[in-house]
Amino acid sequence: MCSILGIFDLQPGDDVHALRRRALELSQRQRHRGPDWSGVHQDDGAILVHERLAIVDPAGGSQPLRSADGELVLAVNGEIYNHRDLKQSLKRPYAFQTGSDCEVINALYREDADLSAWLNRLNGIFAFTLWDRARRRYVIARDPIGVCPLYWGHDASGRVCIASEMKALADVCADVAQFPPGHYYNSTTGRLTRYYDRPWRDHAATQGVEVPLPELREALERAVHRQLMTDVPYGVLLSGGLDSSLVAACAARFARRRVEEDDRAEAWWPRLHSFAIGLAGSPDLAAAKIAAEALGTVHHGFEYTFEEGLDALPEVIRHIESYDVTTIRASTPMFLLARRIKAMGVKMVLSGEGSDEIFGGYLYFHKAPNAREFHDETVRKLDALHTYDCLRANKAMMAWGVEPRVPFLDVEFLDVAMRMDARHKMAGQGRIEKALLREAFAGYLPDSILWRQKEQFSDGVGYGWIDGLKANAEVHVSDREFAAAASRFPINPPQTKEAYFYRWIFERCFPGKACAESVPGGKSIACSSPTALAWDAAFAAAADPSGRAVAGVHRAALG
Repeated sequence: MCSILGIFDLQPGDDVHALRRRALELSQRQRHRGPDWSGVHQDDGAILVHERLAIVDPAGGSQPLRSADGELVLAVNGEIYNHRDLKQSLKRPYAFQTGSDCEVINALYREDADLSAWLNRLNGIFAFTLWDRARRRYVIARDPIGVCPLYWGHDASGRVCIASEMKALADVCADVAQFPPGHYYNSTTGRLTRYYDRPWRDHAATQGVEVPLPELREALERAVHRQLMTDVPYGVLLSGGLDSSLVAACAARFARRRVEEDDRAEAWWPRLHSFAIGLAGSPDLAAAKIAAEALGTVHHGFEYTFEEGLDALPEVIRHIESYDVTTIRASTPMFLLARRIKAMGVKMVLSGEGSDEIFGGYLYFHKAPNAREFHDETVRKLDALHTYDCLRANKAMMAWGVEPRVPFLDVEFLDVAMRMDARHKMAGQGRIEKALLREAFAGYLPDSILWRQKEQFSDGVGYGWIDGLKANAEVHVSDREFAAAASRFPINPPQTKEAYFYRWIFERCFPGKACAESVPGGKSIACSSPTALAWDAAFAAAADPSGRAVAGVHRAALG
């Protein structure tokens, strides 16, 4: 995973050399995402800059990636897990210039004029821009869920600019905004088109559908196996919660063989390393140790102090480009953990994001009144992931050049897990959340981990973390300041002093209306959709997004 930056729609008379220097300066703001090498393409129509984090083909996969005739120029942030299958399925020869997994995008573009068709064949996480010099056309696309960040806007001269992070464009594009997941933009038509759309988005398509437990389990195993594609040292994030533990358990089964050689050769790094972080005595550190001992990983449990987390807040907010309370609470320990992981020479980790959205793992799902509303809420949560958990995991880790991968959001696994009737996923009346997933992996983990109650990451690292953040905000935000929050911050006014404090830091880094609008509005509680608020009147009055705020839901549901 890397960073990309592009400037398009250059006009006769533009000082291309000055624009190139400007593009390099902007790209440097996101070089933390790709510290291994920088590449630039410049011509009279486009400028592309790529900052590389070398994961696959470290010696020869530098970007931008050019076709043999030089007519196609590609800059990608991401990984294409099924690149070998795609190469074998090509109908016409293509002269690959590197061993990069991403170069297959050039081949698919040249072979198939239907952009939606071949984009839907990609299994991976990606944000890319492709410049077709002969047609003077550029294509911009983002992966289905939005695991990889991407922003775009127009500069003062009307040129289209794109970047992996908002900080590269914040003072260049007054209209900077997130590029939507699952979409592509074709400059020839000037249209933004949704290419990723699945039947399971409609609840009616899932009614009566059952997915056998072995099929669900094997689908996740295949997703983890695919995502072990790497030529550099890697590990797994292991909080001791269900989701990260399942990913680690699957990875442990494949770690000793090299995926890139169809498991025929021994892995270059056969010992699986796992990583956890928390305050001293945190629930996650204790649970992660139990899971690691059961799985036989080389485990690294790191402690951080509240003061270290507090000191990091301004940098965290600058990196994640959000003022959302839940996101910042969880991003800070993840940011600190990424630094420790980087210091150990690890460049890629597997993580457990996405499971709660797919299986209704948040505690408020216990209140879902029926399968239709349960299903619709999981779809809404998946649609919002690119502004919350995916944003957090990607930017907090990539702040230190560590690539996070998310097997639960593998497109093939999503098609298996989301096509089932939501009545099989529902919790409540004595049934714990994500019971179906737990049952599918019976025997993979100790029962204390497999059946561990849901805790948000920001809770699991230690309850003193959230309590301390609230107390810190009380010291720094006066009652008078908070009373004027709506006039001070008219876009998404903060609902708590903690939210006000984060918003103040955010505005110092990212002033301007467009930057403020890039962050989702409303309350920062996980169940803030109109649908979920209707499930229980108590949700409407809740301003604290902590899992503990709805812990009574869990206790009541289990009776």
